[in-house]
Amino acid sequence: MLAGGRSSRMGRDKALLSWRGKPLVEHQLETLRVSGVDRACVSGDYPAYHDVADDFPGAGPLAGLASVARRIQRDATLLVVPVDMPLLSPWLLRRLRCEAPDEGCLRFAACVLPMRIRLGSVCRGALARLLREADRSGRSLRALQEAMGAAEIPVSSEERDQLADCNTESAWREVHA
Repeated sequence: MLAGGRSSRMGRDKALLSWRGKPLVEHQLETLRVSGVDRACVSGDYPAYHDVADDFPGAGPLAGLASVARRIQRDATLLVVPVDMPLLSPWLLRRLRCEAPDEGCLRFAACVLPMRIRLGSVCRGALARLLREADRSGRSLRALQEAMGAAEIPVSSEERDQLADCNTESAWREVHA
């Protein structure tokens, strides 16, 4: 789960916001577990939640994913979920985990996150190349998805509602009401 960063648009740590009586990071970990994920880690500085500290502080979500990738020595399939999407259902994540199993990178239509990505030599090479980009805009999850030839699966309007991210206080108030 991507939870690192400064939460600058929110003004406070999004991972620790209270969602249904517990920190948002715990809610997302439970959503992952119920969706069938048997092992999860949190990118960022969260020692209580099997964290993976950012090797490239301040370099964004791509760097958080790269930090996780550096800790995983084998090829693996990762389900990458942001901490700030509290409406995600286990069913929707299960769909992302299971559909189009041969795709190296899969996301929902017109959404960067969540995504499923095959961590292997192609992905590791793309991560390394993108992190060396001088232009910060080239160091993004979207750029990684383009490099990996991401496929998309359609979502209904009801499913799209689950993909609301809470980057700002006003977005948080909307979903938290």
